[in-house]
Amino acid sequence: MVRLTLHWLDVTRSGADPDPHTGSSPPDEDLGPLLRSCLPGLHAFVRLRFGAHLRRYESSADVVQSVCAEVLDHRASFRHGGGEGLRRWLFRTALRKIADRHAFWNAARRSPEQEERALDAAQAEELVGAYRSVCTPSRDASAREEVARIEAAFDRLSPRHREVLVDARILQRDRGEMAAERGLDRTALRQLLARATAALADQLVEGA
Repeated sequence: MVRLTLHWLDVTRSGADPDPHTGSSPPDEDLGPLLRSCLPGLHAFVRLRFGAHLRRYESSADVVQSVCAEVLDHRASFRHGGGEGLRRWLFRTALRKIADRHAFWNAARRSPEQEERALDAAQAEELVGAYRSVCTPSRDASAREEVARIEAAFDRLSPRHREVLVDARILQRDRGEMAAERGLDRTALRQLLARATAALADQLVEGA
């Protein structure tokens, strides 16, 4: 059985399907530590990809829980790649689930009546820690206030700046892959990332 706890998150799965090649289930302890190490970045990724609209009506913690549950249910498929392979799997799964939630809320112009989904204190503290890879949080604000300030500033960035910051700082992707995908060389990518970082800093100052 794997039990993963990130203060506010508890995912438990047991009885994995046997590996089709070996006839045995992959050992839980092999995947558990890797998955635990990815959780803060995964939650930050989900929050930033949600955007303001989904953050208002959807629980990012529920999406993280769903992603982890799906990965654990299909962990027989994970044999190689270590932490980087698992990160790619987690973030691809999260991106699909986020796209599904966007499609749900956009269909027929749904107007939800429920109250805004608020973060609890533990979630906010974990997110502030994860967002340190993108910017320097303020020490004067509460964790919830700082998460709201950072996410609002991030929402005001251009799509290009948002994507490069998430890829580089949250996903920690290989810079060569990022440059190739954008048709840039490494120098141009560094310049783009620097501009995105500066733009986020400006938005944080304006929103203070």
